[in-house]
Amino acid sequence: MPFPALNHVAVTVRDLEVSGPWYRALLESEPVIDEHTDAGFHHLVWAFDNGTLFGIHQHDQAAPDERFSEFRVGLDHVGFGCADRAELERWVTRLDELGVQHSGIVDESYGSGLSFRDPDGVALEFFALPG
Repeated sequence: MPFPALNHVAVTVRDLEVSGPWYRALLESEPVIDEHTDAGFHHLVWAFDNGTLFGIHQHDQAAPDERFSEFRVGLDHVGFGCADRAELERWVTRLDELGVQHSGIVDESYGSGLSFRDPDGVALEFFALPG
């Protein structure tokens, strides 16, 4: 049986009033979903042209008073695929325009990445395969 494609990623944030505008600016779009659910969280969800959904959640239960760390068991980072290194270079310009600190493009044998963090410190990356 084939393994299904990745459908969505949801990241917990501390405050939608802070993270919502930050992600709106980064993604240059409005979410397709903005609702408080009966499951005890408010979420904003964006739909990408490739069918993938990306969401941020603020739970009714307050988050612990700590920043994200990729060194805890669980999520390491969220990687967004880019077509090539030239697209990564355009993202460097865009992140600079937004005032978002980033790693600069790092080239490795397995591809090139541009790492940055959201307001809660969640590790994000734009990534392009080599070639």
